[in-house]
Amino acid sequence: MEPRRAPAPWKIAFLASLYFAQGLPFGFQSNALRLYLTDLGLTMTQVGFAGLLAAPWGLKLFWAPLVDRFGSARFGRRKTWIVPAQALLALTCVAAAFVPPQEHLALLLGLVLAMNFFAATQDIAVDGLAVDVLSPSELGAGNAAQVVGYKVGMLTGGGLLVAASGYLGGWRALFLSMAALCVAVMTVVLLFRESAGQGDGVAPPSWREFLTRAREVFRTPGLGWLLVAVGTYKLGESMADAMFGPFLVRTHGIEKETVALWLGSWGTIASLAGSALGGLLASRVRLTRAVQVAAVMRVGPLLAQWMLIAGLIAPTKASIIAVTCAEHFFGGILTTTMFTLMMSQVNRRIGATHFTVLAAVEAWGKAPAGAVSGVFVDAFGFPPVFLGAVVLSGLYVLVLVPLERAMHAPPPVAPGVAPVP
Repeated sequence: MEPRRAPAPWKIAFLASLYFAQGLPFGFQSNALRLYLTDLGLTMTQVGFAGLLAAPWGLKLFWAPLVDRFGSARFGRRKTWIVPAQALLALTCVAAAFVPPQEHLALLLGLVLAMNFFAATQDIAVDGLAVDVLSPSELGAGNAAQVVGYKVGMLTGGGLLVAASGYLGGWRALFLSMAALCVAVMTVVLLFRESAGQGDGVAPPSWREFLTRAREVFRTPGLGWLLVAVGTYKLGESMADAMFGPFLVRTHGIEKETVALWLGSWGTIASLAGSALGGLLASRVRLTRAVQVAAVMRVGPLLAQWMLIAGLIAPTKASIIAVTCAEHFFGGILTTTMFTLMMSQVNRRIGATHFTVLAAVEAWGKAPAGAVSGVFVDAFGFPPVFLGAVVLSGLYVLVLVPLERAMHAPPPVAPGVAPVP
């Protein structure tokens, strides 16, 4: 087995910048938008269903084969899709800057949906590029760089820019800043040159080769348990994350800018540290075992979060930040180890499509929990929903047992052939 090593610095910086741009709109939609909607007086059901604006991240598998199949070898197989997607994302941010939520909420939500579509399309090509440039020995550190870059983008779009918008000029400055950052990353991409030495080359596969490779994927040992593990690992965490900010705004009257700073900044900083540690763990421990360790550690902070919601821990600034940091830290470890495991299973020739399918399973696995969490809060209150998040996260640990067995079972021995000792 090739020893694992850290990727070259340029790979880390380049991939991190690409995922940073994708994290900007998703951070706003998943963190800041919920706070704005709560402040506008919407019900928790309506706030929760706003998470469905992230639907393109789960639907992108339907156009991922086009990204794998078509691309200009001269301009760059992946750049063919990344550059236009980034340009359209920047233009959509500019448009949103002139749509105040109090007056044109439906139009704004449509623009946020469009942002997610362009970011998700870019993500297909970026994931394919990551598969191209990262060798199997670099996956742990490479995925840590990707997750960190993405979460810094979420921190910026869902926390820092929201908190700073009051000083920069309000709503318009928030989205114009996002657009400027997208253009800056697009400039870096334009300077990047894809080479034939990356991965299996930049020439797209034919449709026949694509289908052949896809059939090979379906014969992968442990595929079923891998899909189950990928699709359920964020269920409880997503349910809790979707409602924690609205809980603080609605129940304790904390201003949305303050909550955005606490959750979007402190929480994301802790998540970055956890993601970096997750990359180290994925580089030192067998990947299925690394996911198991991370999943067990994540249960504790979610239990502490429920205790805060239930009043067993006093909801002070210190306790809120402490619980937030712990939950995001261990969640970050789990995210990086899981994405490293996913990428380790990818057929590199159809890397964009294969990884996108796994990422879509991941997205749809966590989306329903976040979307319906508001319905459950309106029906049962906050404490039962957060207790349910703890239970789901605890049960997930059991899913990893058959995954470990399936992916590392010895190969079957042909009749009449003695097993190798």
